[in-house]
Amino acid sequence: MQDRYNEVGFVQQILGLNLVPRRNGTHGGNDTSLSDFSEMWYGVFLWAAVSSLMFHLPAALISLVTLRQHKMARFMPIAILLMGIVGPVLGGVLTSAAIAGVYKAAGKTMISLEALVFGVGQSFCVLIISFLRILATL
Repeated sequence: MQDRYNEVGFVQQILGLNLVPRRNGTHGGNDTSLSDFSEMWYGVFLWAAVSSLMFHLPAALISLVTLRQHKMARFMPIAILLMGIVGPVLGGVLTSAAIAGVYKAAGKTMISLEALVFGVGQSFCVLIISFLRILATL
């Protein structure tokens, strides 16, 4: 069973949500639960970073195509990509640590699907707040 697990391809690992490396290097067949704080934090942070880039990359490509003739605005895709990277690095690290800390303090394990939901949920909340302009009303 261990040899079969090592032969699983990269795409199958992504689709199987087995992205978080184990601290002791062991894999329990189909067990994808994350029990250590660093595993939970890394799982949530990884999905937050990937989903943030998935939201910001199309926006940067659209702005690159539409603003390529403008004198100053042609550099806007760089700013959009930086927001897609800096946001998860600064804010995603803290919120992912808070989520993992709550799970660890409660003594619960996190399955990889929960890490995906929390990570994508963080990026989705940032997207909704950006579009609704809630901050402008404060």
